[in-house]
Amino acid sequence: MTDAAASAARPRRSVLYMPGSNPRALEKARSLPADGLILDLEDAVAPDAKAEARKLIGEAVAAGGYGKREVIVRVNGLDTAWGPEDMAALAGCGCDAVLIPKVESAAMVEEAAAAMRTHGAAAHTALWCMIETPKGVLHAEEIAAASPPGGCFVMGTSDLAKDLHAAHTRERLPMLPSLGICLLAARAHGLAILDGVHLDLQDDEGHVHSCHQGAELGFDGKTLIHPKQIAAANEAFAPTEEEVAFSRKIIAAHAEAQREGKGVVVVDGRLVENLHVENAKRLVALAEAIDELDAAAAA
Repeated sequence: MTDAAASAARPRRSVLYMPGSNPRALEKARSLPADGLILDLEDAVAPDAKAEARKLIGEAVAAGGYGKREVIVRVNGLDTAWGPEDMAALAGCGCDAVLIPKVESAAMVEEAAAAMRTHGAAAHTALWCMIETPKGVLHAEEIAAASPPGGCFVMGTSDLAKDLHAAHTRERLPMLPSLGICLLAARAHGLAILDGVHLDLQDDEGHVHSCHQGAELGFDGKTLIHPKQIAAANEAFAPTEEEVAFSRKIIAAHAEAQREGKGVVVVDGRLVENLHVENAKRLVALAEAIDELDAAAAA
């Protein structure tokens, strides 16, 4: 399986930010049904707590216990007083990915990748980029092109809305141009991409709507700020039983057609070509990976 295919099959329906300065949160994360965890050194950690958070995250990752959940460390920007120390301490800690905030150019990607190599990041440790400024959106294609295999875009819609002077609306119309540009860039270069957070914890219906909108747009999953948001994201970004069953039917019918020397086949009145089979295989692989992840979490 290629890096892009493996990334596509890895569930990232729900990726929860956890403050790195809170030992109880780091412990609780081990039992939450999120697909991924972002152990945060940036926004969620006060300046005077960053050194302690760095230590706590390193110890938490070393201790393990997160099962098959993807563990990502969000460092501070490398141009801040804390970023270089974050990278030195945690690039080689064994996390699955390092998330760089406010990425705005290919040069920033290359600088981060070089720092990860310098500080002993394992071969499997991916470099993820937050796109959360107008300049980052406008340079999304060059950032994606510079990103190593296995990378992921994470949309920072809160910071982006602030910079755009845009309103937070239910339909997120002010965000759609930026979301679309970043989706195009990510997919063009084989990257995963995660939708931004829903900030209003009292607005459950709005969060559900945002999750389904993100899935319809093509995101792999949603970043979250509270465990109560996990279930809705897991539901919205997973293929339904009907979709998986139909995908299996497409794959089988197309294979039979190929054996008979036919290039296309009709399944339940729908014309099926290679592009439909490719998507069907992606959905089945994703569903199987979700089942494996859920089984491991329940064990």
